[in-house]
Amino acid sequence: MDLESVKKFVEKDGGDYEFTVDSMPARFIDPIVMQGLKIDRIERGRVVCSLTVPPRLLNTGNTLHGGATAALVDIAGSAVIYTMGAPTTGVSVEINVSYLSGAYVGEEIEIDSKALRVGKSVAVVSVDFTSKKTGKLIAQGRHTKYLPVATSKM
Repeated sequence: MDLESVKKFVEKDGGDYEFTVDSMPARFIDPIVMQGLKIDRIERGRVVCSLTVPPRLLNTGNTLHGGATAALVDIAGSAVIYTMGAPTTGVSVEINVSYLSGAYVGEEIEIDSKALRVGKSVAVVSVDFTSKKTGKLIAQGRHTKYLPVATSKM
């Protein structure tokens, strides 16, 4: 692909969606990704959710978009940090997702988040995505977050 084509692929100024995109509220991504997400099980250190893959979260290959998967790692991973009693979920230090298989529109997936460690200043969680129908592992994420340390004011 020539350089001008790459530039056109990345830059999306103008066009049919410009007004829609520019008028979106702050934090618009959360409801787009989270709509339809249901908690099936919640306990200290674990949150299990389900989601039926909607058309809005598909990539050009008609499978669950990698960016949506990463956003769900962030969201589900943050939820499991709260179950450990943390007052905040902190800020992302590192997020990693291994994409192992595709999830298709209408497919019900399970998102299983586990707290690996929630300390005073760092939390590490794992998030597995599996097909409810086949049990096949779709993606596996790991998320590290910095938890702000409360400072005493004397």
